[in-house]
Amino acid sequence: MRTPDDHYDDGGSPPRQILTPSSLNRLVRGLLEDTLPMVWIEGELSNVARPASGHIYFTLKDSQAQVRCAMFRPKTTRLTFRPADGMHVLVRARVGLYEPRGEFQIVAEQMEPAGEGALRREFERLKAQLGAEGLFDAERKRPLPRHAQRIGVVTSATGAAVRDVLSVLSRRWPLVQVDVLPVPVQGREAPPAIATMLRKASNSRLYDVLLLTRGGGSLEDLWAFNDENVARAIRASAVPVVSAVGHEVDFSISDFVADLRAPTPSAAAELLVPDRDSAMRHLRQLKQRLQSLQQRRLHTLIQRSDHLYARLQAQRPQARLARDRERLMHLLRRLHAAQRDSSQHHQRRLERLHARLLAQHPRQRLPLLARRLAEQDLRLRRAIGRILERHRHALDQTGRTLHAISPLATLDRGYSILFDAHGRVLRSAAGVEPASVVRAQLAEGSLNLQVLDDLTSTERD
Repeated sequence: MRTPDDHYDDGGSPPRQILTPSSLNRLVRGLLEDTLPMVWIEGELSNVARPASGHIYFTLKDSQAQVRCAMFRPKTTRLTFRPADGMHVLVRARVGLYEPRGEFQIVAEQMEPAGEGALRREFERLKAQLGAEGLFDAERKRPLPRHAQRIGVVTSATGAAVRDVLSVLSRRWPLVQVDVLPVPVQGREAPPAIATMLRKASNSRLYDVLLLTRGGGSLEDLWAFNDENVARAIRASAVPVVSAVGHEVDFSISDFVADLRAPTPSAAAELLVPDRDSAMRHLRQLKQRLQSLQQRRLHTLIQRSDHLYARLQAQRPQARLARDRERLMHLLRRLHAAQRDSSQHHQRRLERLHARLLAQHPRQRLPLLARRLAEQDLRLRRAIGRILERHRHALDQTGRTLHAISPLATLDRGYSILFDAHGRVLRSAAGVEPASVVRAQLAEGSLNLQVLDDLTSTERD
């Protein structure tokens, strides 16, 4: 018995399966998706439509055929250009079937201008090659100088990038010297010109760092910075190289091989030099530290002077101590005045330097100011040392004078002091009994003496 779905040929052949349009479409769709999961298609755009849904519908054609294509909204947001009729594009897509109409169509996942796609593949090839050679290794990248005094900017002399760089450098750090090294940044002549300029700048030894930069553009516009010779010139440079090519989302081979990659030309300028306002704050902090150090040294000197004064007060003669005290106070007043004058001098000088820094554009003033500051500090230290030396000399002289009038000095000249048995000093021979024992104190040691009857000789125990 036959079923509605089974049919037999007249010759008794096996039953054939009859498909509905929907099942046939599903079968064809499965075959297409399994056979061609993802393909690259190059062709010309036509009938481009962009409805309110955000999808893009278009036809991709060449001289002999055309296919209908669709690109749905999640993918369209990643496009870097606006598709239009007549554009030659490269599409990465899935081949499928639109079942409601039974139409063969392409579902695009990625779209880019056809020429840019070839450049992109060449970019990836060169990137892989140079990466395998180690040109991108992090350990080969050099740190930037902390305070670059001279910067070479390799770029177009008429582009917007050089204006942005010069503006930022002038605003942040007017002390730096900037040389614009003009080169073409687009076209066939750009790569050899850039590589030659990098080598010349490196061999000149004039620059602390080199900045390779240009403004944004398409991949083709930026292709000069994806050249192998340019990459090798960057790596061979004797000074660090900063690459700032295009916008933040743009990456080039020079970005990978350079010692530092900046997202934009302005950001590169900010990375190359410190901020003037931050430097001024640092100088003010150094000034405060110097003043604090001077105050601590002055306080230490005053305490030491007070200690010496107390020691002098505890000794005699009073008249000399009074004169020394008066002299000490005079020296302290001079020291205070010198300290105050020195502090005011440094204050006035710092104010003048600050005004000159704001009003002028010096090139190498900061190192000179640092040397002068060190010289002033050395002079201050030497002045304090001389004052201390004079104090020590005066103290030594006072000690020698006191020693000269001391009784011990009299003993050094050959005299002696006699003491009776009770330890009293004998000032007269009267009252000393014969045969009594007295003690003679000499400059070095003492002697016990016995008094004779005639008082003309002594006998030593």
